[in-house]
Amino acid sequence: MNSAVFEPRTLAPGTLRVIPVGGLGEIGRNMTVFEIDGKLLIVDCGVLFPEENQPGVDLILPDFAPVRDRLDDILGIVLTHGHEDHIGAVPYLLRLRQDIPLLGSGLTLALIEAKLKEHRITPYTLEVREGQHEKLGPFALEFIAVNHSIPDALAVAITTSAGVVLHTGDFKMDQLPLDDRITDLRAFARLGEAGVDLFLVDSTNADVPGFTASERAIGPVLETVIAKAPRRVIIASFSSHVHRVQQVLDAAHANGRKVAFMGRSMVRNMTIAADLGYLKVPEGVLVDTKKAADLPDDRIVYMSTGSQGEPMAVLARMANLEHQIEVGRGDTVILASSLIPGNENAVYRVINGLTKLGATVVHKGNAKVHVSGHAAAGELLYCFNIIKPKNVLPVHGEFRHLVANQQLAIDTGVPEENTFIAEDGTVLDLKDGVVEVVGQLDLGYVYVDGSTVGEITDADLKDRRILAEEGFISIFTAIDSQTGRIIVGPEIQSRGFAEDDAVFDDVKPLIVKALTEAAENGTRDTHAFSQVIRRTVGRWVNSQHRRRPMIVPVVIEA
Repeated sequence: MNSAVFEPRTLAPGTLRVIPVGGLGEIGRNMTVFEIDGKLLIVDCGVLFPEENQPGVDLILPDFAPVRDRLDDILGIVLTHGHEDHIGAVPYLLRLRQDIPLLGSGLTLALIEAKLKEHRITPYTLEVREGQHEKLGPFALEFIAVNHSIPDALAVAITTSAGVVLHTGDFKMDQLPLDDRITDLRAFARLGEAGVDLFLVDSTNADVPGFTASERAIGPVLETVIAKAPRRVIIASFSSHVHRVQQVLDAAHANGRKVAFMGRSMVRNMTIAADLGYLKVPEGVLVDTKKAADLPDDRIVYMSTGSQGEPMAVLARMANLEHQIEVGRGDTVILASSLIPGNENAVYRVINGLTKLGATVVHKGNAKVHVSGHAAAGELLYCFNIIKPKNVLPVHGEFRHLVANQQLAIDTGVPEENTFIAEDGTVLDLKDGVVEVVGQLDLGYVYVDGSTVGEITDADLKDRRILAEEGFISIFTAIDSQTGRIIVGPEIQSRGFAEDDAVFDDVKPLIVKALTEAAENGTRDTHAFSQVIRRTVGRWVNSQHRRRPMIVPVVIEA
């Protein structure tokens, strides 16, 4: 893979262009743009959650550059399922054009409509089901049932004059799913028989051998853990994991416990799922969190968000004693989710905090309380053998996942030259069964920070990291504009560097000397004086303290 940026050639008529905008080399920001004959189709539009080295960032969006100037050419956005890494960026794209049609299953559209309501956007939607066919301009779409860790997930087959593309979305092949809705391998086989020119396939578990365990294996474990718990049970999961919440409701009911939902997104999503019939709530099992506090400790289960260690989510606030529920000895906390790469430290920090408070913490590492929603290598091999695609583009995964998926395709007989390890912004063209890489766009991260979108840069984040790790030093000096002589200062203050500013007594004479020499050499510009101060203090801090704080000189003329 060559990541050097180069402009794609002009798109020829009757050729399908495919641009993964996000989701390659990362777990999140899933978004792919398809173009043929001047029209665009988008599959998924998700967010990536920030890591510890991105302080202050709330969300990370795909770079909309490939479509920003062509909004009127977008015929629709197909949403494969309702997870945040596939729908979370939709509000930010619809801010640019609100009437872009959204196509998805009932639950997927209900979840995105609730999210868009918070952004004061009323979308134009088209609900679709497995087996349904739709035509959007030059794109003929067929929707296919796939099994995932959220109900109503869909794969989509896109037929154009240039060929057929099959995009799996996120999927696995659970043969005993909780909702009895299995991945439709018959449809995959039928498409394979007719000919799939390009297969975009979920890579998340491509480096995991064998098969992903069934969701049904989790229910008995949850029942056993809850039955043995002496006091309160707190279970953290993704706020969209309807199947897991169903299992918690059933296990709690079987053990004579009530369930209280905690966390705004958990309450919102489960209300939607129950209203639409995806969540079957046993009679009388749900209680409000306020009433839950009055119940005996051995009669309540709290279902919360925060399974990824998110600092503002319920579980992390409990671990930090910042929540109204104070976790203590005898409480049982269950983390019913997998670890998203990059979140490990945050999750273990929460586990350690809860354990220190006396709780028993049950997680995937010590009990079977979660199974992945993504196909492992054995399932992917089945798909490659059933579909026999001409070309394969692994998607949704870090680099190691993409490469592992590529190797699976090669092992099943796909020629290596017909497998493509791409990255965000790689431009691929399909025509007559042949796929070529024809360009590499320079796409970056778009950071959401509070109400600002795209205004925070990587340089800003570097400054924030320096402030957090190295501290801040400001130096104030007033200079005679005629002679360059120092009138006031240098006055030095710091934050996060040293408790006593007296530590700077040694550097003040060095600053005076450097400014005097600069003035004698004819310097009168305040910016030039600032640079002299910055260099002088920087050298001193580095040599004497082995630190690299942020240095902010302020020079005024008097």
